[in-house]
Amino acid sequence: MLLLRIRTYIDQHLSDRDLAPDTIARAHHISVRYLHKLFELENITVSRWIQKRRLEHCRRDLARRSAELTIGAVAHRWGFTSPSHFSRVFRATYGVSPAEWRNSMVLAAPLPRRPAST
Repeated sequence: MLLLRIRTYIDQHLSDRDLAPDTIARAHHISVRYLHKLFELENITVSRWIQKRRLEHCRRDLARRSAELTIGAVAHRWGFTSPSHFSRVFRATYGVSPAEWRNSMVLAAPLPRRPAST
């Protein structure tokens, strides 16, 4: 139950660039060591979980056809402080750069339908 609350807290604070194990532990009145132990049972570190969730949100935002934000702005929105670091971890995770992902999603997205003229 505690791990679920912690994950919810993380999701609610993903855009906070200062989100880190110590702030999460403090918010839940537990030690950093205990926080790491909880995530160890899930075979992932706290920091990797945060990064994974941030990448998922960035990937979703980049896939939106109407996205007008730059790739750097999307990364910043979800707590990444360095665009180059974001690009590296995005490519390492998904096998394509953020720009390639965005372009492939725009090309794959169906065009909006226009009403038939009478």
